[in-house]
Amino acid sequence: MTAVLVSVLLMIVLSMLRVNVLISILLAAITAGMIEGLSILDATSMLIGGMGGQAETAISIVLLGIFAVAIKYSGITGILVNKLLKFMKGRRGFILLTIAGISCFSQNLVPVHIAFIPILIPPLLHLFDSMKVDRRGVATALTFGLKAPYIVIPAGYGLMFHQIIATEMKASGMNIAVSQVAVAMLLPGLAMVVGLLIAVFITYRKPKETVGVSADELAHSQASAEISAAAEHIPFNKQHGMTVVAILIALVIQVITHSLALGALAGIIVMFLGRVVPFLKGDEVIDDGMKMMGAMAFIMLIAAGYATILKDTGAIKEMVTLTNGFIGDSKLVAAFTILAIGLLVTMGIGSSFGTIPILTAVYVPLCLAVGFSPLATAALIGTASALGDAGSPASDSTIGPTMGLNADGKHNHIWDTCVPTFMHYNIPLFIFGMIAALVL
Repeated sequence: MTAVLVSVLLMIVLSMLRVNVLISILLAAITAGMIEGLSILDATSMLIGGMGGQAETAISIVLLGIFAVAIKYSGITGILVNKLLKFMKGRRGFILLTIAGISCFSQNLVPVHIAFIPILIPPLLHLFDSMKVDRRGVATALTFGLKAPYIVIPAGYGLMFHQIIATEMKASGMNIAVSQVAVAMLLPGLAMVVGLLIAVFITYRKPKETVGVSADELAHSQASAEISAAAEHIPFNKQHGMTVVAILIALVIQVITHSLALGALAGIIVMFLGRVVPFLKGDEVIDDGMKMMGAMAFIMLIAAGYATILKDTGAIKEMVTLTNGFIGDSKLVAAFTILAIGLLVTMGIGSSFGTIPILTAVYVPLCLAVGFSPLATAALIGTASALGDAGSPASDSTIGPTMGLNADGKHNHIWDTCVPTFMHYNIPLFIFGMIAALVL
């Protein structure tokens, strides 16, 4: 238990002290290994060995960054931005709700996950600055769309999430239908909605100037936005058409193969073969994509190594097993403990999907002993695994928003994404998860 608790707290404290998140996770991982009795060399070796667990995600992130830069180079994003400028001007709350809605589609209707963020968000940064939209609100809206749908909706990534819960519960001795998991997760889903509404209409309702943007820059951005909104319709040309084809091909390949990397690579190839991006500009586009997404890719790799140390040393299993001793027959204490452990584990490894098997194996028998129903158990396991996904420095639910909002270097991953999303989603999720466990 000590290894998980100490290492996660170390990662959080270092990150909040503005130590680079990659270094924070790296130090937390090595610390966890050493607490579990590994030498510093063995801990480092296990970390490096475990980094392969997120290799596909890392290469996907880099390729998506390159694809996004290529799309931006085509100029098609200017058409979208002009439409949004005319439609959203003066409506900060509406912008945040629209972004949350678009983000939701990425989990089920068009299951591209974080792939849309580097395409949609960077061209809108001037709009956010000119309208004084609080970027923390944008990050909160994006994280809502990346997380709420898979918690509640049994489609796309949500279907995968619900199936894992049902399968792991059955393997641990409690049967539940996938359709019942969706019912069990309704209250936790409502918690996400509550968090979003508080963020949009209370916390980030007031105008806020972006830190690092001078008055001259804001004035220039405002003028540019007004000129762009008043400008005539940008003609849709051959390059734009080829860009749409590339996006569709990337989407189709991603859906068929379930590989973001292959989809993004196909889109990049089409962009070059279609002469949307000249071959002579290839190095420049790829370098820009690497600059935008490379750091995020390495964070995911280090996080995978950290998760490997926590799991392979038995630190997580030890922590979970030790909690059983003081729960007794109290449903209230059991629910609180399961959710708290889930929060710690997911904050550390950054994956709600990966947390489900870890918690289910030990806590389903406990839920049976205490007397929780299958619906209440599913709500507990689902909420406990989802807790911490928002707010974790290593989660793609926070890394995704940051990679788009920090395209101009004016958005901090910890204070502008992780802290706001933790506050607005994990607190309501914890409360509503407790209620669901006690009433279902």
